[in-house]
Amino acid sequence: MRNNKTLEVLFIGDIVGRSGRRSASLALKELSETASFDLVIANVENSASGFGITLNVYKELRKLGIDFMTSGNHIWDKKDTEKEIEKYENVIRPANYPDGVPGIGFKTLETEGVSVCISNFMGRVFMPVSDCPFRSFDRLYENQPDAVHLVDFHGEATSEKMAFGLYTDSRAAAVCCTHTHVQTNDDRILPKGTFYISDVGMCGSADSVIGTTYEKAMKRFLYSMPAKFDVEKKGTLIFNAVNLSIDKTTKKVVHFEKIKKYYGE
Repeated sequence: MRNNKTLEVLFIGDIVGRSGRRSASLALKELSETASFDLVIANVENSASGFGITLNVYKELRKLGIDFMTSGNHIWDKKDTEKEIEKYENVIRPANYPDGVPGIGFKTLETEGVSVCISNFMGRVFMPVSDCPFRSFDRLYENQPDAVHLVDFHGEATSEKMAFGLYTDSRAAAVCCTHTHVQTNDDRILPKGTFYISDVGMCGSADSVIGTTYEKAMKRFLYSMPAKFDVEKKGTLIFNAVNLSIDKTTKKVVHFEKIKKYYGE
């Protein structure tokens, strides 16, 4: 029986190409048999052939039951995204891109009687140039202090991710980090009540180099030569996510569960 005192959220890690979409499809079908979610969120910046997103892929993911989608530094990899991003009504790009960049960095919606603000921020360590994610969150929170804030922090450096988690502790309900594609084991409730994990992980081929083919990755590692990465389509599939139960009154995560599933091909 559902607990109507909590908001049930499923946050899915980076979906990588067709393999990632397939694993998400299988997992969501399986999870629907035993669980019910008020909100399903996924990072989709690698969902179209491993780089960016297309309108067709966006529609496919929506049909799978993904309500809202976050992104990161690969959001612009498809040439049409810049002019078409307004059509992706449920996709946000990092909020700390400079003023004038197309799209939006957060969206507030009402679900189950609760105001939920979903936001996306991109780190600056080993990442493209962007505005300060810490101060960008400050500005967002100042305008919406009463919302349940769910944050996707997309970054390379674990130190920056952890710093952001502690910086937003008590203000964000959850900081679910993405980008490195490997699920970390530091999921916990921070001292002031915010749920934090350094990386949710990915959806894609488990028999790959973070979603891409071994052969192309090894060309770079062995010879230091450029190689275009391809999404690995073969092998066992992996699905990574976190399930969050958020108290509607306190706006705090009261229960969390890390999810990792494998599907043989």
